[in-house]
Amino acid sequence: MSAPAFSPHAAHSSVTPDLARSVWRAGEPVSSFVYFAPERFAAYADIGLEPKVMGYFAARSAAMGAVGADTVAAVFSSFNPAVVRMVIPKAWSIASPETVVAARLTAVDKGLRAVLDPAVLAGPEIAEAAELARTAASAAAPLGHSRPLFAAHAGLDWPTEPHLVLWHAVTLLREFRGDGHLAALLFAGLDPLEASVTYAGTGERDVRWLLKSRGWAREQWDDAVGRLRDRDIVARSDAETVVLTDRGRSIRAELEDRTDVLSLPPFEAIGVAGCARLIELLAPVKAAIVAAGLVPGPRKAAG
Repeated sequence: MSAPAFSPHAAHSSVTPDLARSVWRAGEPVSSFVYFAPERFAAYADIGLEPKVMGYFAARSAAMGAVGADTVAAVFSSFNPAVVRMVIPKAWSIASPETVVAARLTAVDKGLRAVLDPAVLAGPEIAEAAELARTAASAAAPLGHSRPLFAAHAGLDWPTEPHLVLWHAVTLLREFRGDGHLAALLFAGLDPLEASVTYAGTGERDVRWLLKSRGWAREQWDDAVGRLRDRDIVARSDAETVVLTDRGRSIRAELEDRTDVLSLPPFEAIGVAGCARLIELLAPVKAAIVAAGLVPGPRKAAG
């Protein structure tokens, strides 16, 4: 889709919103695999954290310091705050944020070493990808205003090994985009659960997966569906799928376009050729991670 008319960046850049989305798609598994990799269990258990739920919320929020549950729920947005409160701030009484940040990086290191050939890890392609991704992420560093999770991660020290530099850079780009996505959802007038319902309506994920992974009760989900039906955004919903109205599809498409536009600044620093090359370099890393089953399976088709 073309960039919305409100675009603050696209008129000054040859990098399109569609290209920005493609780079994100290429880098998303490379960043997020650590939340599913088996190496996280030992890394978090070694510092005393319950690895799955507590480990996730603590590891992703630790860059912000020992913040409270409501802050974590706000910047993560799509999760049921009650689930966050089960593990935050308890996690900080077990391990300091600095210790958690280090444990996550250990999990990343061991996880990438487990799925990538040593020659690939030490090869020029990983080094080139790391440099390109770092250039893009570093260009965004002064733009942390109104992007709290990105700004927190941008304040962390850079790793030294190329594969860890690459992971840190694509994580920065992921959180930069994610913070922009929350702004787009706010503009669209969707609360966190309503956003998940409309996401199910895109066919990207089914209802059961979102309920389980985000910790919402079926009754809460059904209430959100009712609110969206009253606003002519949802046509119908069942146990697996959500069907959006024409208005709902338009709203969802516009907020995705807005997210793409808001994600442009880092990619302007490397230009069209740099974006295309980064996608190319990320492809074998992404393929290895997907083949190892370290990210959620294929997205569901809408029913």
